[in-house]
Amino acid sequence: MAAFSYRQKVLFQHCDPAGIVFYPRYFEMLNATVEEWFEAVIGCGFPTMHGPMQVAVPTVAINIAFTAPSKLGDQLEFILIPTRIGRSSLELDITARSGAEQRLKATVTLVFTKHGAGKSEAWPDDLRAKIEKEINQVVENNA
Repeated sequence: MAAFSYRQKVLFQHCDPAGIVFYPRYFEMLNATVEEWFEAVIGCGFPTMHGPMQVAVPTVAINIAFTAPSKLGDQLEFILIPTRIGRSSLELDITARSGAEQRLKATVTLVFTKHGAGKSEAWPDDLRAKIEKEINQVVENNA
């Protein structure tokens, strides 16, 4: 798969009084995209992680550029591409578009951790293998 697409409609709840997306709402949309990617592509959703597995993948860094405003009713397509996995970290590039117009570009860094650990932990082998497969597909598609 490599590039994951997730569509989200800009709702009234996302907007400020001017009718454009209030920038903190983009962070919620980014997180929703990440959550859907783990469920649909990696096969390990947040309910499983936070429930029986007792683990999490909190965001530790976001580098974001807002390139154009989004308005109430816009249909946004978030494209997530995994780019790098470390011992416990994972970098994801996420772009949001409405039609041909880019609205934002972000790099999100997550870490794997166990509940109550208070520090990052190494990715379990099964999750690492699935994520590496996605990263390798990106490399192959760009070769």
